[in-house]
Amino acid sequence: MLLRAGDIGVLLAGGGIVVALAVFAWGGGRGDTVVIRAAGQVVETAALTHAQRFAVDGPLGTTRIEIEPGRARVAADPSPRQLCVKQGWLTQSGQAALCLPNQVSLEIRGHASAYDTLGY
Repeated sequence: MLLRAGDIGVLLAGGGIVVALAVFAWGGGRGDTVVIRAAGQVVETAALTHAQRFAVDGPLGTTRIEIEPGRARVAADPSPRQLCVKQGWLTQSGQAALCLPNQVSLEIRGHASAYDTLGY
């Protein structure tokens, strides 16, 4: 079976469309703001434009949050399993790191969320 020029063109066009749709659908929006909460109350809202560090007190101790241009993370937390620290750097609008035992959360916000809804 031989492929002709038209066949190759169709395959390349189809592959290009698949790649473009994948980038568009899963790319999400870049976040521009971080919202930090403790015990359900907003403690701080900061822009993701320059480096900052925050210390947020919770029932178990202090949670350290780091912000760098375009991203944020929970750097240290007294929770036993360290799940929010393992979450790593957050960049996309709608991403969140939840330190539930210490009642501290970090959420990235932007113009458009990468997710319609999240369920846990």
